Amino acid sequence: DVQLVESGGGSVQAGGSLRLSCAASGHDYRDYYCMAWFRQAPGKQRERVARIKSDGSTLYADSVKGRFTISEDNAKNTLDLQMNSLKPEDTAMYYCAADMGGYCGTAPDLYNYWGQGTQVTVS
Repeated sequence: DVQLVESGGGSVQAGGSLRLSCAASGHDYRDYYCMAWFRQAPGKQRERVARIKSDGSTLYADSVKGRFTISEDNAKNTLDLQMNSLKPEDTAMYYCAADMGGYCGTAPDLYNYWGQGTQVTVS
């Protein structure tokens, strides 16, 4: 199994920055095909905001492109999300997720492991 634990959320004013981190551990962690950050606002569906494949390629949702950066620190076994120029509409619970099945799609159902989430509030 893979265990994922997010940290780094909090409250920030519009235009500010936050850096989320997802600590990954488990026997099969390095077998993942794709890791991603999702977010879910109250009353809305969970949406993928960024993903990184095992080959290092990245992809972003249009709503965060140019503001968010996803990266990995293989030495620390962490997945990070640097969020700049935050907007009130970025307010949500943020989750990291791992896809071991080789799909790397946008649907949450394709991801095998999830963290517990970290709240981001932008006012």
